[in-house]
Amino acid sequence: MKPAEKNYPVHDNEPLAMRYALIKFRVYLLGEQTFAVYTDHASLRTAMKSPHISQRMTRWLSFFAEYNFVVHYEPGKNNILADALSRRPDYDSRRLTRHQDIPDDDGDEDCRATCMTFGINVTVSSPVLPLRQQIADAYEEDPFDAAIIRYLRNPTADTLAKLTRPTRDTIPRYDLEGDLLTYPIDTFDPRRVVIPADDDLRACLVHEYHDAPTGGHLGREKAYAALYRDFFWPHMYKWIRKWVRSCKICQRVKPAASKQAPLRPLPIPTSAWRSDSMDFIFGLPRDAKGCTGVLVFVDLFSKMVNFAPVAAEDSADDLDLMFRHHGLPESIVSTAIPVSHPRCGHGCLRCWAHASSCPRRPILIRMGKRSA
Repeated sequence: MKPAEKNYPVHDNEPLAMRYALIKFRVYLLGEQTFAVYTDHASLRTAMKSPHISQRMTRWLSFFAEYNFVVHYEPGKNNILADALSRRPDYDSRRLTRHQDIPDDDGDEDCRATCMTFGINVTVSSPVLPLRQQIADAYEEDPFDAAIIRYLRNPTADTLAKLTRPTRDTIPRYDLEGDLLTYPIDTFDPRRVVIPADDDLRACLVHEYHDAPTGGHLGREKAYAALYRDFFWPHMYKWIRKWVRSCKICQRVKPAASKQAPLRPLPIPTSAWRSDSMDFIFGLPRDAKGCTGVLVFVDLFSKMVNFAPVAAEDSADDLDLMFRHHGLPESIVSTAIPVSHPRCGHGCLRCWAHASSCPRRPILIRMGKRSA
């Protein structure tokens, strides 16, 4: 809202909200069709008919007159859908944006990094523990990692006996850095933080490295490479692969693995009726002869059109009437032949140089349908 609009009385805020909605959806609402406006402000039903109205309301009434709508009163406790649609978090004025300067250890004032903390809605956000604390707390819920941590803190025969045989062979690789358990894949690899068997914690990490705006939905390999630099858990690659496969955004915008074939326009004929375009149109009303479709022939040179009524049982023997005016063409281009004409497709078209184009090709569909 503008600063002046925040000072409007309550009985003016309701028409203001309705005016905003009408402007927002003007392209859908403007017309002769009547639509309903539901409001929890009962006086709005009679505000437009009051003899004593303000100049502001007079201007709004001239705007409302362009629309054909009816106002219905709906109590606030029942009009819950309006609350869900109108309370957009990006319109919340209580969102905070803070900047934090990161000091430069080298003392170079020309090179300084700035960390921005983006807006947090303080009214709906719940306190979230730091990632380091979440990982440390999750170790206590994982018996496997908890046993390793107990041995590293107290390396005795009793704590070693509680480990499994494969873990005993790899226990020299584990180490504690503060309250985090680290593990290198190979001897010379950098140490990575071990993530316990907590699906929620792992999902949070994959979400930040893949689904978040900073992740960018880079796919399985790049998401795995980013997580692999800092974290480790068993079967990590399979876990990330399953996550990416279930990502709806990645499936919608998945790039093509192979190079697309170039477009090849049709050759320009040298004379009329040497190359034709053929298409079927069905679903028409039945005529006196029982025909429910039209076979459309378009000359690709002159764009002249011929029509022939067809029925579902037409065969190649009936097509002689369609070429008696101009003779047989050298080539015929068509979309997919309907299944209801198997004899037409295999018995007649194989006699000529017939080229079947891709289904739903716009140029051919537009040429045949527009001619009809």
